[in-house]
Amino acid sequence: MVVLGIDIGGHQIRSGMVDASGAILASRSISTPADLDAFVPAMQEAVRWLLEASGIPAGVGVGCKGVIDPDTTRIESLRGTLHYLEGLRLADLIELPVEVPIFADNDARVALAGEMVWGAAKGRSHVLMVTLGNGVGGAALVNGQLLRGHSGTAGQVGHITVDPHGAICSCGNRGCLETVFSARAIEAEAMAAVRRGCDSMLTRLFREQPQLASCRTIFQAASEGDELACTIVSDAVYRLAGGLAGLLHIFDPEVLIVGGYIADAGDALFNPLREAVRLRTRFSLGREVPIVEQEVSDKSGVVSAAGLVLAPR
Repeated sequence: MVVLGIDIGGHQIRSGMVDASGAILASRSISTPADLDAFVPAMQEAVRWLLEASGIPAGVGVGCKGVIDPDTTRIESLRGTLHYLEGLRLADLIELPVEVPIFADNDARVALAGEMVWGAAKGRSHVLMVTLGNGVGGAALVNGQLLRGHSGTAGQVGHITVDPHGAICSCGNRGCLETVFSARAIEAEAMAAVRRGCDSMLTRLFREQPQLASCRTIFQAASEGDELACTIVSDAVYRLAGGLAGLLHIFDPEVLIVGGYIADAGDALFNPLREAVRLRTRFSLGREVPIVEQEVSDKSGVVSAAGLVLAPR
């Protein structure tokens, strides 16, 4: 059995045929079109290519940002470059020669669906997942069901308030978790420090173009003992731990899964995060919640989208 997984991103649309073991049999990536008139034929051409390569799938799973109605695959709201998809049913944009089930959800829930089928959430009933990248996404598995909430917005971990007097967030709130821990937040701290001329390898590397100091570079500098990078990373992780500790008290999960490309930092992220969360929850929870890295190794989103078809319901 094969299923089709599609990840619709702001820069690329990635798609692939995935077998029952989670292996990608054939894949296709295209640049995300600028408007709907270009989107539809580009999507349909990619799907036709995959059908010719691997045959008819047993189902289709689609991951996309925004608020998505999983019952209809309709995108209820979507900001950014993909705004032209708002109000449309994703199932209507995928052309197949025969009728197969098509499932869709936002990218964070899709990531958790992949973990339910092939990763750290397999066989579990209570799981919290966060995805760390340019923003902070989240999803929860409660009593074996993906939590969606009344209007489909449950799990927006990045927009919990961690500092009521903090910076203004893109969502309009102040002091959201995303404003203190995200690639953009960490890079902004480094850029400001470089512009001030702080003593650091980051300043030596990026003095002329401080905007090029990436989150990956900052974590790498911290792992090499750079004092400024260590301070930036430590402060960001401390704030992330505070937000996650609060969520552990609410959800009481069996495990907390951390995904997204910032998770590639490995021990530089996970060691201080685990310790800070442990210190905040050791007495109130009476146990240590395991904090583990996402096990689905495919970072394109294709395998996780395919998992949406196979995940328990």
